[in-house]
Amino acid sequence: MLAWRALDYGPYRDVLELQTQPDPTAPKGGVVVEVAAAGVNFFDILSVAGTYQVKLPPPFTPGTEAAGTVIEVGEGSRMSVGDRVIASNIMGGFAQRMIVPDTGCFSIPEGLSDPQAAALLINYQTSYFALRYRAALQSGETLLVHGGAGGVGVAAIQLGKAMGATVIATAGSPQKLEVCTQAGADHVINYRDGDFVDAVKTLTRKRGADVIYDPVGGDVFDRSTKCIAWGGRLVVIGFAGGRIPEIKANRILLKNIAIVGLNWGSYRLQDPAKILEAHQALGEMIQAGTIAPVVFGEFGLEDLPDAMDALAQRRSHGKVVLHVAT
Repeated sequence: MLAWRALDYGPYRDVLELQTQPDPTAPKGGVVVEVAAAGVNFFDILSVAGTYQVKLPPPFTPGTEAAGTVIEVGEGSRMSVGDRVIASNIMGGFAQRMIVPDTGCFSIPEGLSDPQAAALLINYQTSYFALRYRAALQSGETLLVHGGAGGVGVAAIQLGKAMGATVIATAGSPQKLEVCTQAGADHVINYRDGDFVDAVKTLTRKRGADVIYDPVGGDVFDRSTKCIAWGGRLVVIGFAGGRIPEIKANRILLKNIAIVGLNWGSYRLQDPAKILEAHQALGEMIQAGTIAPVVFGEFGLEDLPDAMDALAQRRSHGKVVLHVAT
């Protein structure tokens, strides 16, 4: 099979190589999935660079989520050959075949294409957990989504609307603002045109946003504490802006706000039942037509460096996906 291999840590164009590798064998309690499409995430770039929080020893095949068909089952597996699944594992997705434990196999909701299925798991689970479980977003509240045109941003907008919120989204270009609008945002703000804090206060009649979804960090986090409502919740998703921010505790106290974090991956060990619960809820929303994964192009397997360029250079919207099946 063909598989991308990170031969060492470093810039992806320097250390990634597309190689012919032996076909994998299904492990006990797991399967081999023939990959049809694979989702590309920013943390894949960090993993290859050796700067992600979970370090994989080189050489390794990056890629943590894919969609495809089970072609081999291991001893004790609950899966069957022919099952169409969303596949998740710590590595191995950027290849024609991927080893996946049963716990990383999820049914593909009816009506989703392979690229859409590859775009569902991490982005929509992350946003669902953040809004439902961590922020307890309520119908009628105002949700501010930063990085609204990105993969998790689009998911957060769609889910916020499905949960009954008024959604304000920020992005950095007219094209990306249009992506936010198409995803369902009620109001959009170009953060390059001025301070989003003033715009949020104007839109909320000075009250501020009840829930703020922040995958950016840095200055965006700092400014968000200026436009959060009394009793609001600010959810820390990540630090795409580069700087990990800090906050003085008196700001939390004075406005009775909550700063909460979301590390979706830790739920696999701590509370895996919630992941299945969320998958069921997301499937119901897909069937109801209230959410739909947005795919930015379908790069071929051989085009992985170009796909990573689209992410690294912030030229993408929604989910960047590799189309692996021939």
